[in-house]
Amino acid sequence: MSLGGGGGGRQQLQALSQEIEAIEEEIEELRADVESLEAEKTEIDEAIEALDLLETGSTVQVPLGGDAYVRAEVEDIDEVVVGLGGGYAAEQEEADAVETLESKKETVDDRIDDVQEEIAELESESQQLEQQAQQAQQQMMQQQMQGMQEQGEDE
Repeated sequence: MSLGGGGGGRQQLQALSQEIEAIEEEIEELRADVESLEAEKTEIDEAIEALDLLETGSTVQVPLGGDAYVRAEVEDIDEVVVGLGGGYAAEQEEADAVETLESKKETVDDRIDDVQEEIAELESESQQLEQQAQQAQQQMMQQQMQGMQEQGEDE
């Protein structure tokens, strides 16, 4: 007698395994997104701190790109150009620039919270699929044992 239902169990296990793997890959991508957002938040914090410490006449290192910097003197700390998003920037007074940066930081915090929530949901879904896979594997093993017993009785 054949091992009835064994093939279907293997297919179900394989499908569950593939689903779990896809979820794990998505979780890793989302964790990388969180790291990127955390780095963006750190840069915003550093910009806010720099605006608080700098004064007119201060000497700073200005990045030119390619890891090259030039020394420059701050002519007027009250004229700060701040990126607004979407490729747009605006010149603002120091206090307004700090306020804009704080707002950007809150937006980044909200995005981090959203991504972490999504990660938690995916982890929960992955755990449920793993439980289903364990149940399917146990069921498949029981069917194999029954099939072996039935074969032994037929001989």
